[in-house]
Amino acid sequence: MIKTFQLFTTIIGLVALLASCKSLRKITTKDGSSTTTATKKKTAKKPEFIDGIEVKPGSVITSKHKTSGLKKTPTEYAKVDSRTSNIEKADWLQLKYAIVINTNVENLNNLPLLARIDEWWGTRYCLGGSTKNCIDCSAFSVEIMKNVYGIQLPRTAQEQFNNSEKISIDDLKEGDLVFFQTSGRAISHVGIYVANNKFVHASTSGGVTITDMDDKYWKARYKGAGRVRKL
Repeated sequence: MIKTFQLFTTIIGLVALLASCKSLRKITTKDGSSTTTATKKKTAKKPEFIDGIEVKPGSVITSKHKTSGLKKTPTEYAKVDSRTSNIEKADWLQLKYAIVINTNVENLNNLPLLARIDEWWGTRYCLGGSTKNCIDCSAFSVEIMKNVYGIQLPRTAQEQFNNSEKISIDDLKEGDLVFFQTSGRAISHVGIYVANNKFVHASTSGGVTITDMDDKYWKARYKGAGRVRKL
């Protein structure tokens, strides 16, 4: 009888022990104290650029610089030839206006011209004006030709047309004059050719700006081009 009671007590003790171990295992598994987790290696993310654009020689540069008469406003493109240019050494005016004119940086070598354009950029138009407060197209061409090229022009667009050597539009070079008829029968507007089919002028709508020769408004009113040589 005593042996039977001892056996019964032993069995109950084993059952209780097994139950407590099972409960303990559940608890430790739940709080994670008895488990180990492998540390994941952090993989370096590939650097991302704003709008997916990376600027480097041979790539495309974008800008929000607004221009009048250009087809790609507000974004213009400056194509940099990685074989011949060194973008790090380029003057900031060359970079800026390569974007505006949509041409290679190395095509804009006349820094005094770029500086003068930048100085007058956005000056509002007024008929008869010739100052930074306001200026008209022929006074602006007088200003640029005098201070950049050392050439003195007559005051009006018609006189500048009459006193220039007529050239084909296909022969246009930097510093040539381009003439338009915006009203009446006479030559009433003048600009200065810069590069890549673009000319700088004082427009009635946007003031001093750069415009594409193929702009619908100006192309319909184009009357010819002229070259003035320094005497």
